[in-house]
Amino acid sequence: MTTAPFGSWPTPITSELVVAAAVSLSEVRVDGAEVYWSEARPADEGRTQLVRRAADGATADLLPAGSNARTAVHEYGGGAWWVRDGVVWFTEWADQRLYRLAPGGAPEALTPEPAQPRGDRYADGDVHAGPDGGVIVCVRERHGDGEPRNEVVRLAADRPSEPEVLVTGPDFVAAPRISPDGGTLAWLQWNHPSMPWDAVELVVRDLATGEETVVAGGPWESVSEPSWQPDGSLWFISDRTDWWNLYRWLPGSDIEPIIRIDAEVGVPGWRLAGSRYAVLADGSVVFARRRAGSDALSVRGTGGLIADLDLPFCEVSVLRAAGESAVVVAGTPTAEAGVYRVTPPGPDTDTTAVVLCPPRDLGLDPAGISVAEHLTVPSTDAAGEPRTAHALHFPPASATHTGPEGELPPLLVVIHGGPTSSASSAFSVGVQYWTTRGFAVVSVDHGGSTGYGRAFRDELLGRWGVIDVLDCLAVARRLAGTGRADPGRLLIRGGSAGGFTVLSALARAESPFAAGADHFGVADLEALARDTHKFESRYLDRLVGPYPQERETYVERSPIHQLTQFSAPLIVLQGAEDAIVPPEQSEMIVDALRAKGVPVAYLLFEGEQHGFRRAENIRRALDAELSFYSQVLGFELPADEGIEPVAVENL
Repeated sequence: MTTAPFGSWPTPITSELVVAAAVSLSEVRVDGAEVYWSEARPADEGRTQLVRRAADGATADLLPAGSNARTAVHEYGGGAWWVRDGVVWFTEWADQRLYRLAPGGAPEALTPEPAQPRGDRYADGDVHAGPDGGVIVCVRERHGDGEPRNEVVRLAADRPSEPEVLVTGPDFVAAPRISPDGGTLAWLQWNHPSMPWDAVELVVRDLATGEETVVAGGPWESVSEPSWQPDGSLWFISDRTDWWNLYRWLPGSDIEPIIRIDAEVGVPGWRLAGSRYAVLADGSVVFARRRAGSDALSVRGTGGLIADLDLPFCEVSVLRAAGESAVVVAGTPTAEAGVYRVTPPGPDTDTTAVVLCPPRDLGLDPAGISVAEHLTVPSTDAAGEPRTAHALHFPPASATHTGPEGELPPLLVVIHGGPTSSASSAFSVGVQYWTTRGFAVVSVDHGGSTGYGRAFRDELLGRWGVIDVLDCLAVARRLAGTGRADPGRLLIRGGSAGGFTVLSALARAESPFAAGADHFGVADLEALARDTHKFESRYLDRLVGPYPQERETYVERSPIHQLTQFSAPLIVLQGAEDAIVPPEQSEMIVDALRAKGVPVAYLLFEGEQHGFRRAENIRRALDAELSFYSQVLGFELPADEGIEPVAVENL
């Protein structure tokens, strides 16, 4: 092992490797013996391609060059495509119209041209076959004057038609699903100021009589992922007992719990068309469950017994039934996400996982991969009352280098977005980019994060900018105080809501951080309340308070108004086309720090939205942040990577 200062180690994980042949697997579908999945490809300008794996294992791209299966519903998207009998329906990013792609054919537009560009957006569809070619039900988000309208519409599955509105009135709708006999429609609905993890109703309608029934949900119940089963039962996820667990309903019967465990089966509905459970042909259920910062795959057998499957997965994004198996997108602590066919154990067989789409072979020495440790850290609320924070700690790791004796590594405290999201223990080149250079990384699950039950998730209500900051400070100080990080080289980074927490932490007099990185974060809560997209336009009512009634709190919590104690250097990275956190949010904090004489760097990426999807921008963002830290902390960068220095003003 070669001794070298922490932060300066040469690494096989360069920004070039991060994007080389990189894909982001987000959704999977099963159609008979064929499996389909979507790949977001940075090397192809971030476009999402659909891939089909035939029964013989051969794979093929489905969309023509330049097409992009991505929807802008809720701005975060999800559920942009679906498949049945070899036919694929998808939303094209360029115009947001719905297209049909038959085997061997070219995409055919099914929906009319909207009155304004990208004015009608489609997502989260379901197909019901019929003698007349069948029908689709899906979510349509219609943009025009005033607030967009979110509706459930029905249209012909095999030809262009004018969509028929089935459900309108609620502020939001999701997951329209047709019963196997075609006679009943189920969907989710909620209204401002609730988000889908707050208060959601599951509604069914008899399509012949129009009679409606609210099956589940209410002011303090979050319902998600409804799915009809062949016996006419409707399955769904609910947090009615604090945890997102699985339930079943039959018309005329009481709701029956299927999975009742102290773990999360569900996830927050930032994106549409989630799927965290799969009912197999024999009636058993394979499901993902999250506990202590990691996922696992479990099975409920036909006799009701629940058991974890003997598999290394720690992050499961989607499951689909495939006969007596389940197809999953999952990652492990040492490998990126892949697509797998998982078969639960039988009386005489073990659990099997067949690779359908392997993760990238990065050629890394296992000794150089950092594996997360889950931490439970004492914290407090604003009044000093004891609480608990959670985090995932990734220590520095290298197969070739070690730090000098007596030196402690710099610590990068990472704040997830949402803020109702969660840290991930799965292998990520974005994390290993830092750990292989000699940084320690800790991803914080502050109060309000998902994965620890509803009560923990609700800790942030009315206290955003307080609880999250206190937990980040507690985690950073815990690692520094226990000798796992250099207390003089604590760094903090986050994106979106995590960027707001970064700015809030740096603006405190007692901030222990030497520098920070804000990726498209919120600087002014008032401005965000006045100027953001519909999906989150009332989110702050619950996180901060109703606006403008609680204006004083908005001002008090906004980093832009709390710069007196802000002295740590900051780098800000922003997408020019971000409709969720507009560029003005980044520019106001940069301008204020410039005027104050605080060291600051700013990069604006043209053509990017909320998060960076293009290879060249992902590379530049990573390398610029590393360059920024090297200048602030005073360590050398590996000369052979050719990293372009970022300009830091006032340094």
